[in-house]
Amino acid sequence: MAAIFAIGRCSASVYQRAVVYLSIPERFRSLSSRAAKSRFIRLNNLTRNCSLSSNAAPFIVADDEKYGNKQVISITPGLYDYILANVREPPILRQLREETANMRGSQMQVSPDQAQLLAMLVQILGAERCIELGVYTGYSSLAVALALPESGCLVACERDARSLEVAKRYYELAGVSHKVSVKHGLAADVLKSMISNGETCSYDFAFVDAEKKMNQEYFELLLQLVRVGGVIVIDNVLWHGKVADPLVNDAKTVSIRNFNKNLTADKRVSISMVPIGDGMTICRKQ
Repeated sequence: MAAIFAIGRCSASVYQRAVVYLSIPERFRSLSSRAAKSRFIRLNNLTRNCSLSSNAAPFIVADDEKYGNKQVISITPGLYDYILANVREPPILRQLREETANMRGSQMQVSPDQAQLLAMLVQILGAERCIELGVYTGYSSLAVALALPESGCLVACERDARSLEVAKRYYELAGVSHKVSVKHGLAADVLKSMISNGETCSYDFAFVDAEKKMNQEYFELLLQLVRVGGVIVIDNVLWHGKVADPLVNDAKTVSIRNFNKNLTADKRVSISMVPIGDGMTICRKQ
Protein backbone atom coordinates (compact mmCIF):
# COMPACT_ATOMS: atom_id res chain seq x y z
CA MET A 1 0.00 0.00 0.00
CA ALA A 2 1.27 3.45 -0.85
CA ALA A 3 2.42 5.50 2.11
CA ILE A 4 1.75 9.22 2.19
CA PHE A 5 4.57 11.68 2.77
CA ALA A 6 4.24 15.42 3.40
CA ILE A 7 6.89 17.33 1.48
CA GLY A 8 5.85 20.95 1.98
CA ARG A 9 4.69 22.81 5.07
CA CYS A 10 2.47 20.52 7.08
CA SER A 11 -0.70 20.78 9.15
CA ALA A 12 -1.00 19.54 12.72
CA SER A 13 -2.80 16.37 11.63
CA VAL A 14 -0.18 15.51 9.00
CA TYR A 15 2.59 16.21 11.51
CA GLN A 16 1.02 13.94 14.11
CA ARG A 17 0.56 11.11 11.60
CA ALA A 18 4.18 11.53 10.52
CA VAL A 19 5.42 11.31 14.11
CA VAL A 20 3.46 8.09 14.64
CA TYR A 21 4.80 6.65 11.39
CA LEU A 22 8.38 7.51 12.27
CA SER A 23 8.11 6.14 15.80
CA ILE A 24 8.17 2.57 14.50
CA PRO A 25 11.78 1.52 13.68
CA GLU A 26 10.57 -1.43 11.60
CA ARG A 27 9.05 1.06 9.12
CA PHE A 28 12.51 2.06 7.87
CA ARG A 29 13.88 -1.47 7.69
CA SER A 30 10.80 -2.62 5.73
CA LEU A 31 11.28 -0.07 2.94
CA SER A 32 12.58 -1.88 -0.13
CA SER A 33 13.92 0.86 -2.38
CA ARG A 34 16.57 3.53 -1.93
CA ALA A 35 14.09 6.19 -3.07
CA ALA A 36 11.55 5.11 -0.47
CA LYS A 37 14.18 5.29 2.26
CA SER A 38 15.21 8.71 1.01
CA ARG A 39 11.62 9.94 1.32
CA PHE A 40 11.45 8.42 4.81
CA ILE A 41 14.52 10.45 5.83
CA ARG A 42 13.06 13.61 4.29
CA LEU A 43 9.89 13.07 6.29
CA ASN A 44 11.96 12.64 9.43
CA ASN A 45 13.69 15.95 8.75
CA LEU A 46 10.38 17.58 7.99
CA THR A 47 8.88 16.71 11.37
CA ARG A 48 11.74 18.55 13.08
CA ASN A 49 10.95 21.80 11.28
CA CYS A 50 7.27 21.40 10.60
CA SER A 51 4.86 24.30 11.10
CA LEU A 52 1.86 23.24 13.19
CA SER A 53 -0.44 25.86 11.68
CA SER A 54 -3.82 24.29 10.80
CA ASN A 55 -3.96 26.61 7.81
CA ALA A 56 -0.73 25.38 6.26
CA ALA A 57 -1.39 23.40 3.08
CA PRO A 58 1.06 20.50 2.62
CA PHE A 59 1.62 18.62 -0.56
CA ILE A 60 1.59 14.84 -0.55
CA VAL A 61 3.11 12.24 -2.83
CA ALA A 62 2.45 8.52 -3.15
CA ASP A 63 5.29 6.21 -2.15
CA ASP A 64 5.26 4.54 -5.54
CA GLU A 65 7.82 5.72 -8.09
CA LYS A 66 5.58 4.69 -10.99
CA TYR A 67 3.47 7.80 -10.28
CA GLY A 68 6.47 10.02 -10.94
CA ASN A 69 6.42 11.69 -7.51
CA LYS A 70 3.40 13.73 -8.58
CA GLN A 71 2.55 16.31 -5.91
CA VAL A 72 -1.08 16.89 -4.94
CA ILE A 73 -2.55 19.31 -2.45
CA SER A 74 -3.75 18.13 0.95
CA ILE A 75 -6.91 19.88 2.17
CA THR A 76 -6.45 21.61 5.52
CA PRO A 77 -9.19 23.37 7.54
CA GLY A 78 -8.03 26.77 6.34
CA LEU A 79 -7.94 25.69 2.70
CA TYR A 80 -11.35 24.04 2.98
CA ASP A 81 -12.79 27.27 4.42
CA TYR A 82 -11.41 29.01 1.33
CA ILE A 83 -13.09 26.45 -0.95
CA LEU A 84 -16.43 26.90 0.82
CA ALA A 85 -16.10 30.68 0.57
CA ASN A 86 -15.99 30.23 -3.22
CA VAL A 87 -19.10 28.06 -3.47
CA ARG A 88 -22.19 29.65 -5.02
CA GLU A 89 -24.76 28.53 -2.48
CA PRO A 90 -28.33 29.80 -3.09
CA PRO A 91 -29.91 31.39 0.02
CA ILE A 92 -32.56 28.66 0.26
CA LEU A 93 -29.85 25.98 0.38
CA ARG A 94 -27.94 27.88 3.03
CA GLN A 95 -31.13 28.17 5.08
CA LEU A 96 -31.72 24.42 4.84
CA ARG A 97 -28.10 23.64 5.69
CA GLU A 98 -28.20 25.81 8.80
CA GLU A 99 -31.47 24.28 9.99
CA THR A 100 -30.16 20.76 9.39
CA ALA A 101 -26.98 21.54 11.35
CA ASN A 102 -29.06 21.50 14.53
CA MET A 103 -30.70 18.15 13.77
CA ARG A 104 -29.75 14.62 14.70
CA GLY A 105 -27.59 13.05 12.02
CA SER A 106 -26.59 16.38 10.49
CA GLN A 107 -23.28 14.86 9.34
CA MET A 108 -25.25 12.95 6.70
CA GLN A 109 -25.92 16.16 4.79
CA VAL A 110 -23.67 16.63 1.76
CA SER A 111 -21.30 19.59 1.80
CA PRO A 112 -22.00 22.74 -0.26
CA ASP A 113 -19.13 21.99 -2.66
CA GLN A 114 -20.55 18.51 -3.26
CA ALA A 115 -24.03 19.88 -3.93
CA GLN A 116 -22.60 22.42 -6.36
CA LEU A 117 -20.82 19.64 -8.27
CA LEU A 118 -24.00 17.53 -8.43
CA ALA A 119 -25.98 20.48 -9.79
CA MET A 120 -23.31 21.17 -12.40
CA LEU A 121 -23.30 17.53 -13.55
CA VAL A 122 -27.07 17.74 -14.02
CA GLN A 123 -26.66 20.91 -16.07
CA ILE A 124 -23.78 19.53 -18.17
CA LEU A 125 -25.83 16.43 -18.96
CA GLY A 126 -28.90 18.47 -19.80
CA ALA A 127 -30.65 16.04 -17.48
CA GLU A 128 -34.43 16.06 -17.18
CA ARG A 129 -35.08 12.85 -15.24
CA CYS A 130 -33.09 12.15 -12.07
CA ILE A 131 -33.10 9.79 -9.08
CA GLU A 132 -31.75 10.32 -5.56
CA LEU A 133 -31.42 7.54 -3.00
CA GLY A 134 -31.12 8.84 0.56
CA VAL A 135 -32.65 12.32 0.73
CA TYR A 136 -32.26 13.05 4.47
CA THR A 137 -33.45 16.69 4.83
CA GLY A 138 -33.12 17.38 1.11
CA TYR A 139 -29.98 19.48 0.64
CA SER A 140 -28.57 17.57 -2.34
CA SER A 141 -31.97 16.84 -3.86
CA LEU A 142 -32.93 20.51 -3.61
CA ALA A 143 -29.69 21.48 -5.36
CA VAL A 144 -30.51 19.02 -8.16
CA ALA A 145 -34.13 20.15 -8.41
CA LEU A 146 -33.03 23.79 -8.69
CA ALA A 147 -30.74 22.81 -11.58
CA LEU A 148 -33.46 20.92 -13.46
CA PRO A 149 -35.58 22.61 -16.14
CA GLU A 150 -39.23 23.33 -15.32
CA SER A 151 -40.25 20.12 -17.08
CA GLY A 152 -37.70 18.08 -15.11
CA CYS A 153 -38.44 15.35 -12.59
CA LEU A 154 -36.49 14.06 -9.60
CA VAL A 155 -37.51 10.82 -7.87
CA ALA A 156 -36.41 11.33 -4.25
CA CYS A 157 -36.28 8.20 -2.06
CA GLU A 158 -36.02 8.38 1.73
CA ARG A 159 -36.99 5.90 4.44
CA ASP A 160 -37.06 8.36 7.37
CA ALA A 161 -40.40 10.18 7.49
CA ARG A 162 -39.29 12.91 9.88
CA SER A 163 -36.36 14.13 7.82
CA LEU A 164 -38.43 13.76 4.65
CA GLU A 165 -40.94 16.27 6.01
CA VAL A 166 -38.16 18.84 6.28
CA ALA A 167 -37.15 18.15 2.68
CA LYS A 168 -40.73 18.51 1.42
CA ARG A 169 -41.10 21.83 3.24
CA TYR A 170 -38.01 23.19 1.51
CA TYR A 171 -39.13 21.93 -1.90
CA GLU A 172 -42.22 24.08 -1.37
CA LEU A 173 -40.23 27.09 -0.14
CA ALA A 174 -37.93 26.87 -3.16
CA GLY A 175 -40.82 26.48 -5.59
CA VAL A 176 -39.60 23.15 -6.97
CA SER A 177 -42.09 20.70 -5.41
CA HIS A 178 -43.66 20.15 -8.84
CA LYS A 179 -40.33 18.72 -10.00
CA VAL A 180 -39.90 16.27 -7.11
CA SER A 181 -41.64 12.92 -6.79
CA VAL A 182 -41.14 11.92 -3.14
CA LYS A 183 -40.96 8.19 -2.37
CA HIS A 184 -41.10 7.23 1.30
CA GLY A 185 -39.70 3.73 1.66
CA LEU A 186 -36.69 1.51 1.08
CA ALA A 187 -34.64 2.61 -1.90
CA ALA A 188 -34.21 -0.88 -3.40
CA ASP A 189 -37.97 -1.48 -3.30
CA VAL A 190 -38.65 1.84 -5.02
CA LEU A 191 -36.13 1.07 -7.78
CA LYS A 192 -37.54 -2.42 -8.37
CA SER A 193 -41.03 -0.93 -8.66
CA MET A 194 -39.80 1.62 -11.21
CA ILE A 195 -38.24 -1.16 -13.28
CA SER A 196 -41.46 -3.17 -13.11
CA ASN A 197 -43.34 -0.10 -14.34
CA GLY A 198 -41.28 -0.04 -17.53
CA GLU A 199 -39.01 2.91 -16.66
CA THR A 200 -35.74 1.24 -17.72
CA CYS A 201 -33.18 3.39 -19.56
CA SER A 202 -35.31 6.52 -19.07
CA TYR A 203 -33.26 8.43 -16.47
CA ASP A 204 -30.31 10.73 -17.05
CA PHE A 205 -28.75 11.03 -13.61
CA ALA A 206 -28.76 9.30 -10.21
CA PHE A 207 -27.16 10.10 -6.87
CA VAL A 208 -26.67 7.40 -4.23
CA ASP A 209 -26.31 8.41 -0.56
CA ALA A 210 -28.28 5.68 1.21
CA GLU A 211 -27.41 2.48 3.10
CA LYS A 212 -23.75 1.85 2.27
CA LYS A 213 -23.90 -1.93 2.47
CA MET A 214 -26.53 -1.83 -0.28
CA ASN A 215 -24.41 0.12 -2.77
CA GLN A 216 -23.83 -2.83 -5.10
CA GLU A 217 -27.53 -3.66 -5.30
CA TYR A 218 -28.46 0.01 -5.81
CA PHE A 219 -25.87 0.25 -8.57
CA GLU A 220 -27.15 -2.80 -10.43
CA LEU A 221 -30.73 -1.52 -10.28
CA LEU A 222 -29.75 1.98 -11.37
CA LEU A 223 -27.81 0.61 -14.35
CA GLN A 224 -31.16 -0.67 -15.59
CA LEU A 225 -32.89 2.67 -15.06
CA VAL A 226 -30.21 5.08 -16.34
CA ARG A 227 -29.77 5.54 -20.09
CA VAL A 228 -26.53 4.98 -22.00
CA GLY A 229 -24.46 8.12 -21.46
CA GLY A 230 -26.25 8.82 -18.18
CA VAL A 231 -24.43 9.35 -14.91
CA ILE A 232 -24.56 7.62 -11.51
CA VAL A 233 -22.78 9.27 -8.56
CA ILE A 234 -22.05 7.31 -5.36
CA ASP A 235 -21.24 9.18 -2.14
CA ASN A 236 -18.97 8.22 0.79
CA VAL A 237 -16.64 6.03 -1.25
CA LEU A 238 -13.65 7.08 0.91
CA TRP A 239 -15.58 6.51 4.15
CA HIS A 240 -13.59 8.88 6.37
CA GLY A 241 -10.38 7.32 5.07
CA LYS A 242 -11.21 3.92 6.56
CA VAL A 243 -11.22 2.17 3.16
CA ALA A 244 -7.45 2.73 2.90
CA ASP A 245 -6.69 1.44 6.41
CA PRO A 246 -6.06 -2.34 6.37
CA LEU A 247 -6.62 -2.45 10.14
CA VAL A 248 -10.26 -1.33 9.76
CA ASN A 249 -12.47 -4.25 8.77
CA ASP A 250 -15.96 -3.59 10.10
CA ALA A 251 -18.83 -4.74 7.87
CA LYS A 252 -19.66 -1.32 6.43
CA THR A 253 -16.06 -0.43 5.61
CA VAL A 254 -15.41 -3.81 3.99
CA SER A 255 -18.61 -3.43 1.96
CA ILE A 256 -17.57 -0.01 0.61
CA ARG A 257 -14.03 -1.25 -0.07
CA ASN A 258 -15.38 -4.23 -2.03
CA PHE A 259 -17.81 -2.03 -3.93
CA ASN A 260 -14.99 0.32 -4.93
CA LYS A 261 -12.90 -2.64 -6.12
CA ASN A 262 -15.79 -4.06 -8.15
CA LEU A 263 -16.52 -0.68 -9.69
CA THR A 264 -12.91 -0.21 -10.76
CA ALA A 265 -13.14 -3.45 -12.76
CA ASP A 266 -16.67 -2.81 -14.14
CA LYS A 267 -16.43 -2.17 -17.89
CA ARG A 268 -20.09 -1.18 -18.12
CA VAL A 269 -19.18 2.27 -16.84
CA SER A 270 -16.36 4.78 -17.05
CA ILE A 271 -15.49 6.13 -13.62
CA SER A 272 -13.74 8.88 -11.71
CA MET A 273 -13.26 8.80 -7.94
CA VAL A 274 -13.23 12.39 -6.71
CA PRO A 275 -11.86 13.33 -3.24
CA ILE A 276 -14.62 15.82 -2.46
CA GLY A 277 -16.61 15.61 0.78
CA ASP A 278 -16.26 12.00 1.93
CA GLY A 279 -15.36 10.92 -1.60
CA MET A 280 -17.66 10.51 -4.58
CA THR A 281 -17.34 8.23 -7.59
CA ILE A 282 -18.84 9.54 -10.82
CA CYS A 283 -19.89 6.78 -13.24
CA ARG A 284 -20.95 7.21 -16.86
CA LYS A 285 -22.91 4.31 -18.33
CA GLN A 286 -21.24 2.97 -21.47
